[in-house]
Amino acid sequence: MTNKVKSADLSLPPLRALQAFEAFGRTGSVNGAAQSLNVTPGAVSQQLKALEDFVGMTLILKDGRRAVLTPEAEAYHALVEQGFEKLAAAQAYLAQQKEGSDLIISGLPTVLLKWLNPLLHRFQPSSGDGAIKLEATHNEPDPDLPGQMFRLTYGAVSQNFPHSRPLFTDRCFPVCSPEYLERYPQARDPVELAGLPLIGIDWGASYPTVPGWEDWFAASGITPGEIKPIEVHSLSGLALESAVAGKGAVLAQASFAKLDLELGRLIRLSDDDLPMPEPYYACWGQRMAERPISKEFLDWLLVEARAFG
Repeated sequence: MTNKVKSADLSLPPLRALQAFEAFGRTGSVNGAAQSLNVTPGAVSQQLKALEDFVGMTLILKDGRRAVLTPEAEAYHALVEQGFEKLAAAQAYLAQQKEGSDLIISGLPTVLLKWLNPLLHRFQPSSGDGAIKLEATHNEPDPDLPGQMFRLTYGAVSQNFPHSRPLFTDRCFPVCSPEYLERYPQARDPVELAGLPLIGIDWGASYPTVPGWEDWFAASGITPGEIKPIEVHSLSGLALESAVAGKGAVLAQASFAKLDLELGRLIRLSDDDLPMPEPYYACWGQRMAERPISKEFLDWLLVEARAFG
């Protein structure tokens, strides 16, 4: 027979006690928690004791002169911390509703900086009220609380959102600055390029299939051996700026390098390119399409993406 937890067993501790516990676990000390909550250390200690009394178990142990969480309390804290993150997201959601007429676009930093931002002057909403706010972050917003926000992101993470549309599948090719090409005119030869200063981009372990220099050289029929870039960046935008500064050639995405190529800050070194394994996406929540400006922006964005692709 399955044991059922009584509803009384799921009653929540006082919020102040949970706040003190979350702050203690986050800062690692009573004093740190007190500073975070703008209260006295005595008040934090009192709330921590109240929480222990409520849950009926020890959560904090003395380790010499330090106080530390028990192993059970560490697991409990991880869940409590997630709860406070949800509460913060809920408050942000309400704040966005108050702003009402503003259009908020969250996106991967280089997507916003190098692709969307140069195009935004073409977007002319029918209503001139409100502002367009860009939030550049690698952290994906909670799909359950999208508020009045679009999210521009890459790959399979788009499936977490209620709605998503592919924008374009980018392509990669080598670029460099005019100064670099003047210094290394042999850079147009892929065999020679392999031995010249190169700049790398590391997307991290979550994106193992994103093309790198080894993939591009292999697709060009070259086996240069081990590639050791002089710099490796986690942000494509920073890698492009290093290339503009003449530090090395970089394997650039077409969407990110487009403006720099048009302005002559970068030069394409080869007609050979590689497709990205997944598209970029626009994502949004259930209520986004209810606002006229949101629908106008999405329609405009899809047209711009088709034109680019």
